[in-house]
Amino acid sequence: MTASVNTSRTSQQALDAVGKVSTGLFIDGQWCEAASGARFDVVNPATEEVVATVADGGAEDARRAIETAGRTQKEWARTAPRERSEILRRAYDLIMERQDELALVMTTEMGKPFAEARGEVAYAAEFFRWFSEEAVRIGGDHTTTGDGKNRILVSKEPVGPCVLVTPWNFPLAMGTRKIGPAIAAGCTMVFKPANLTPLSSLALVDILVEAGLPAGVLNVVCTSKASSVVGPWMSSGIARKISFTGSTEVGVRLLEQAAQHVMRSSMELGGNAPFIVFEDADLDRAVEGAVAAKMRNMGEACTAANRLFVQRSIAGEFSERLAARLGSLAVGDGAQDGTDVGPLVEEKALTKVQELVDDAVSKGATVVCGGSRPDRAGYFYAPTVLSDVDPSAQLMSEEIFGPVAPVIPFDTEEEVVRMANDTPWGLVGYLFTQDVDRGFRVGEALEVGMLGLNTGIVSNPAAPFGGVKASGLGREGGRVGIEEFLEYKYMAVPRS
Repeated sequence: MTASVNTSRTSQQALDAVGKVSTGLFIDGQWCEAASGARFDVVNPATEEVVATVADGGAEDARRAIETAGRTQKEWARTAPRERSEILRRAYDLIMERQDELALVMTTEMGKPFAEARGEVAYAAEFFRWFSEEAVRIGGDHTTTGDGKNRILVSKEPVGPCVLVTPWNFPLAMGTRKIGPAIAAGCTMVFKPANLTPLSSLALVDILVEAGLPAGVLNVVCTSKASSVVGPWMSSGIARKISFTGSTEVGVRLLEQAAQHVMRSSMELGGNAPFIVFEDADLDRAVEGAVAAKMRNMGEACTAANRLFVQRSIAGEFSERLAARLGSLAVGDGAQDGTDVGPLVEEKALTKVQELVDDAVSKGATVVCGGSRPDRAGYFYAPTVLSDVDPSAQLMSEEIFGPVAPVIPFDTEEEVVRMANDTPWGLVGYLFTQDVDRGFRVGEALEVGMLGLNTGIVSNPAAPFGGVKASGLGREGGRVGIEEFLEYKYMAVPRS
């Protein structure tokens, strides 16, 4: 009886939290409707019910937003670094004060279990705190030419109006990871959140306004058709930078558009993360690392372990232990107490995951646990472990974006490095071994931008996040994160 009461209370709190979120466009400091008057639905993937409607922006709205950002840029760039810093710090404090409320909004719009959503809120807030500290540390340089005739003065200036485009899977953190350094650097912004999960981003807007962000600095246009908004921004000639997180396919198209105006570009694109376990690894630690790397956000993460390479002598035991852990996870509505695994974000994602599992099984893989969707409403899929996966299986070359862990046995170090690198992507890799030399040797051989050595979590606001090859350009977070939003200016001054 008590559990039922708590579930009902939590669900109502979630609906109340969603009801507080402004659902219009935000342009020049004002909430407004789309020029067309159109709106689109936001669906709770755990219930398949519409929980909100959001203004559906188009080309005219996009034009107003980018023109506002362009008009506001010079004045905003002159703002004192300390003022920008304090805006971000106040926003950090407000996010943490409203952690539960923001987590409920996130859980409702994208399904993430409440405890995990609270973790994302804290992670998202930390980007604002981190970049509030970086805002007052933007430096320069003063040196002398080799011949001693000139002074070299180097300063850093904001790159200018920025186009920010975020994905649906981490709806708050991906916004703060881009907005934070842009504010710190003195850049104005036009921002398009994902149409599947716009509410967390819209809730962030009101927090920034309350923290003192001036009108026109951040302009937000949600839309059900991304090209109708992002296209005009890219072709405007006003935007000077694009920061995009999403698929490699879309990233390539945006890079082509950016080339037309020689725009600065930051791209955090797809991943196909290898998770490598050598026979000398601490198996308990490796299994827990696999759970963390695979199951974060129901596997819907570019950093998710996509291919689990396990040395043949321990592959069977590892698969059984991992299956026992994943099989014990409670699948359900993220707003309910005790839920470990929420739904996938939409029906299309569910269909894709099932197709990838079916393909692997047809090519010889064995289902150790899971392998199907539960018989219930919502876009749920059972946590799944597949053993003896053939390298020709489709999921070896595509992001799974779901709670499916394919285990592939290997024999030698050289073999696993070759298989791990046999992909166009290179975002992150994971490596478990107790041999320090092997850890560094294999880690250095893996073609990735980030590596978790004996850990399944790499993301941290203090670290540079990004990949190599088709996984993108540039880095977000860390000390280099703000550099993506700054231009260098060199001034030569003769010495008298």
